[in-house]
Amino acid sequence: MAGMLGRSGVRTRAWIVALQQESLLCIRQDLSCNHELGTVGMRFSSSLAVKGSVHPSKRGTGGRSSVSGVVATVFGATGFLARYVVQQLAKMGSQVIVPYRGVDEEVRHLKLMGDLGQIVPMRYDVRDEGSIRTTIASSNIIVNCIGREYETRNFKFEDVNYEISNRLSQLAKDHGGISKYIQISCLGASSASPSKQLRTKAAAEEVTLQNFPEATIIRSGALVGVEDRLLNRWAAQAKKLPFVPLPGGGKSKVQPVLVVDVAAGITSCIRDQGFSMGKTFELGGPDVFTINELVELMFETIRENSRVLHIPMPLARLGAIPRELAMNMGIPIPFPMTFYKDYLDQQAVDHIVSPEAMGFLELGITPHKIAGVAIEHLYAYRTGGPSVGTTVGETVSGAGF
Repeated sequence: MAGMLGRSGVRTRAWIVALQQESLLCIRQDLSCNHELGTVGMRFSSSLAVKGSVHPSKRGTGGRSSVSGVVATVFGATGFLARYVVQQLAKMGSQVIVPYRGVDEEVRHLKLMGDLGQIVPMRYDVRDEGSIRTTIASSNIIVNCIGREYETRNFKFEDVNYEISNRLSQLAKDHGGISKYIQISCLGASSASPSKQLRTKAAAEEVTLQNFPEATIIRSGALVGVEDRLLNRWAAQAKKLPFVPLPGGGKSKVQPVLVVDVAAGITSCIRDQGFSMGKTFELGGPDVFTINELVELMFETIRENSRVLHIPMPLARLGAIPRELAMNMGIPIPFPMTFYKDYLDQQAVDHIVSPEAMGFLELGITPHKIAGVAIEHLYAYRTGGPSVGTTVGETVSGAGF
């Protein structure tokens, strides 16, 4: 018995010695490889622990647990569009830095979109260049989705659209390791627009290209999706009010686009081999609607009879005056977008894709039609439940019936 134990102990010691020798050989090989690369003594706990222009190499089959080589900082990630961009990047194995300025609860849902440690929330101040540099220090891609539909006491359109874009693009240029910078704008952006928002969006495009000439500009149409502030707003008004108020005649044209399609377009720009750099893309859906037609589609989808009140534009502008006066005095008051001066100014122009503009076709994407499954989130507004509704059986056009 003792002899058997002795032989077993000898085998165990021999196995331990062999394991130690193998480990020492692996360490020597790593050091030799690092010496050839000029990085003697540098050991990284993770291939994603990168800084500046040094980036992780691609590994895996391209799924969630792969390494795509992309380390992207997505500004405005708590907003509508950017959360879909984060999801698209995360599912292909990218590390995504998520700068935020609110509470932790605003970004925790994003962490579930990627593999463990791939979604990295970082608190920052958009007016503090030091904190911005921290968020982009390890990145090779920047996506600027920061935007606002209305002004507040703390952030005017010039601050949100122009100043922030100027600051981010300048810091991206100074960084030296940013391979792609993507600036999100909107259809209708023009220096000659009557809308202050659209003028500042155009100014942001110009200053971004001045600071970072290789930047990609994405002009998006009105976004449609579960969290949209277009169809959802009208549907909520239809349930709470006897009618949906529309300023003017509702004749202006829009080209709404599914938010998932725009996020796919942004991801396509990130993944290409440089085709999109320095170019502007206008992303709109396959169909052009007037405001009246889009509201009718909403009513049809929620199975309600159409109830629209067209407010003459002079009367709507008169209703916007109290809010403007309160804002000038620094008094925050709730207000409906229907009676917001800049929103009324935007109704004076069409928001559609220019005939000569590059768009989804050049990016290899086929956008979804704004109907049926694409707007099924409106089913929640049906009276009696998603399968019921006030006018069930009366319409057969296919808008969710």
